[in-house]
Amino acid sequence: MTFNRPRLTASLYALMSISVWGVSFVSTKAVLGKLDPFSLLVIRFGIGALFLLLLLLLQRQRLRISLQYVPHLMVLGILGVFVHQVLQATALLTINASAAGWLISFSPIFTVILSLLFLHEKMNFTKAIGMVLAITGVLIVTTTRSGQSFQFALNIGFLLMILSTLNWAVYSVLLKSLKIPYPPLVVTFYMCLVGLILTTPFIIRIRGWEKLTLLDQTEWAHLLFLGVFVSGIAYWYWGKALEVLEASKVSMFLYLEPIATLIAAVLLLQEKVLFISVAGGIIIIIGVVIVNGQLVPRLLRFLKK
Repeated sequence: MTFNRPRLTASLYALMSISVWGVSFVSTKAVLGKLDPFSLLVIRFGIGALFLLLLLLLQRQRLRISLQYVPHLMVLGILGVFVHQVLQATALLTINASAAGWLISFSPIFTVILSLLFLHEKMNFTKAIGMVLAITGVLIVTTTRSGQSFQFALNIGFLLMILSTLNWAVYSVLLKSLKIPYPPLVVTFYMCLVGLILTTPFIIRIRGWEKLTLLDQTEWAHLLFLGVFVSGIAYWYWGKALEVLEASKVSMFLYLEPIATLIAAVLLLQEKVLFISVAGGIIIIIGVVIVNGQLVPRLLRFLKK
């Protein structure tokens, strides 16, 4: 069996990005005990922007961009970095990391909905069944146990996480459709820089830097991971994957993100694994797979020549 090497390489980039982002929920949750969301994000974006700048200088890539693409980079930076990360960091104040990981896998459903609304794609019975399953899974994940019954958790964190999945679907479609003629590393640097610029006024207002002295070595390690790997390498690799693959193909890898989150949450945060949450997450993934028609045979056909 032969494979298309560029597609296989792009798939590996997407897989590495998803694995890193899956663990990011755990690292964010670990630091939020001492830092507010905006202070955390300023440090994270600052580390990420500095790391990406060093990479650009080492590779001797040009930082100069045309003024006509500044609005494009601003939009991508606002949606994909600032809004997305603020929503997730704020959500993690009130929900656990594993639940956040399950909910983010719902993002491909929003991609399909956007296609139905703006690209005039048709809804069929199979897609409808898949969407019902995925929505059912979301309702199960956002449900808490109370005695022998289950009651819906009116938790703003769940709503924020669901909004972040919608935001990510819009971002992924825009990143692919805007076709900015610059290397992914350059685009990622400017997006991270936009995130840093937009969050800095918040840390100044609340004097968030004063809490940095409270962090221990483990929490600083989490911040370095968030800055270098999550805000830097993962976004860069995601852009490289989208250079080769369609947005719908890349979004397929989101199915694996909750697994990375769950493993990291158990090992690093000692979160308890609730069967009901795992069941709901699996239902979400099954529903998303049905909607997109992305089963194993299709994956193999997609990678083959």
